[in-house]
Amino acid sequence: MRTKIIVGNWKMNNTIAESALLARDVLSELGEGFSGCEVGMAPTYPALQAVGTLLEGSTLQLVAQNCHYENDGAYTGEVSARMVKAAGCSFVIIGHSERRQYFGETNATVNLRIKKALSEGLKVIMCVGETLEEREAGVTGAVVSTQVREGLEGVDDISALVIAYEPVWAIGTGKTASSAQAEEVHDLIRTVLVKLYGEAVASEIRIQYGGSVKPSNAAELFAMPNIDGGLIGGASLSAADFAAIIKAAAEC
Repeated sequence: MRTKIIVGNWKMNNTIAESALLARDVLSELGEGFSGCEVGMAPTYPALQAVGTLLEGSTLQLVAQNCHYENDGAYTGEVSARMVKAAGCSFVIIGHSERRQYFGETNATVNLRIKKALSEGLKVIMCVGETLEEREAGVTGAVVSTQVREGLEGVDDISALVIAYEPVWAIGTGKTASSAQAEEVHDLIRTVLVKLYGEAVASEIRIQYGGSVKPSNAAELFAMPNIDGGLIGGASLSAADFAAIIKAAAEC
């Protein structure tokens, strides 16, 4: 049985002090020795060390929001996989829709980043998802399948991989795919993984849902057979809401 995984993506929010306070509050909400599902927090780069220090000794993991595909060099503003690992991260998010939309991320660069992150011993959350226009055009399946296949081109071992399905039209909009809509795409992703890696491997890979997950809809989403947790945006900025979502996953 796949262990649920909940990761809070804080995006470009919170100073170092505010990030530390949020991390403390989440830990307090969950209680000492929390178990039941895997949990991660993804603060901004400047706050990684402060949050990581607070997470030491807990079951929660530190997550980076992105990483570059080169070890070092003349890439102003970028941070490498080995740097985020040295900062204490065990996971990195790659291919988030906002990276694709605003910063020119492509399936090819997602692939490069995944390969580099895995080679550095990081676990990867690979994000995929369609826009509203693509959903309305009826090409969700084709878009998501292509993102999975091209993102994993040449990646032989995906045991350290989590996939996050995040319909772009549901991110930060308050709109949420119904549990049935989300499950349909999660099932499609698993089918693609079966074709690429076989049934045994595909059955072990966790697929998160991301897109306006809230305490009020978390349990219904996580009860679906192929939804293995959530990549949480706005709701992860509230310790109470984030903890409620985590507890919903732990109870499924």
